[in-house]
Amino acid sequence: MNTRILILTGLMLFAFVQVMAQGLTGRAYYKSSSQIRLQMDSTKMAPDQMAEIQAQLKKQMERDYVLSFTPTESNWKQVESLGGGPATASSGGMQIVINQGSQDRVLYKNIAEQTFEQEQDVMGKEFLIKDALEPAEWELTGETKKIGNYTAQKATYSRIVDSQRFSTGMTEMENVKDTIQVTAWFTPEIPVPHGPENYFGLPGLILEVHNSGRTLICEKIELNPSAEPVAIIRPKRGKEVTRAEFKAVQEEGMKQMMNRYQGKPGEGNQFTIRIGN
Repeated sequence: MNTRILILTGLMLFAFVQVMAQGLTGRAYYKSSSQIRLQMDSTKMAPDQMAEIQAQLKKQMERDYVLSFTPTESNWKQVESLGGGPATASSGGMQIVINQGSQDRVLYKNIAEQTFEQEQDVMGKEFLIKDALEPAEWELTGETKKIGNYTAQKATYSRIVDSQRFSTGMTEMENVKDTIQVTAWFTPEIPVPHGPENYFGLPGLILEVHNSGRTLICEKIELNPSAEPVAIIRPKRGKEVTRAEFKAVQEEGMKQMMNRYQGKPGEGNQFTIRIGN
């Protein structure tokens, strides 16, 4: 029978971390990839051109990240590289640019205090989100597999979140419901409750995540490195806001974009913008 667990509940988790991972520090290196799905008017772009653009974007959107961790804290940051700028693709006169943000943004999570701090930007303005962590109700499936030298266990969760969508030709934003379905693989052999991006809360380091076409896979792990000890960085840049306040800023930016293209379905190729959790 599947077992539902909701870890990360104050003192219980703190005790778990102190007993199971006393003094354990490390760095885990991940590679991310995303499935790109474009929807265009077939009269304006041939299927082979669309496939070419999707292939170009998929390759350029691959990124390398490092998760630095102690028993109770972690940093998530993109590894700096020459190819870390916006993903661009073109075919038949069509050009698409996807900006994934600055390479030096930091996400900080404090498991003992159940808080996070994250640097973000919207339309050129920088923000520092500070708020409480939102634990997921993970479901353990009992499945296992090898990831590198570690035996990993499978866990899943799903939830419904509110999102907003806007397409050219629309006169106002549309409120929609999205179902998030996440599959993660974690290893109890590294007994810390950390993971990449916003994922956390399992009884072992999360090594692999799959979520709606986005994949994060751990390729290298350094435990208790002595040559370069782990240092946890707290984000500093941007105007301090809560999660709800930042979502309001995103929605305002979306409204500005909507006003720019409102009621113009016939001018250029159509596009869709979607924001949510």
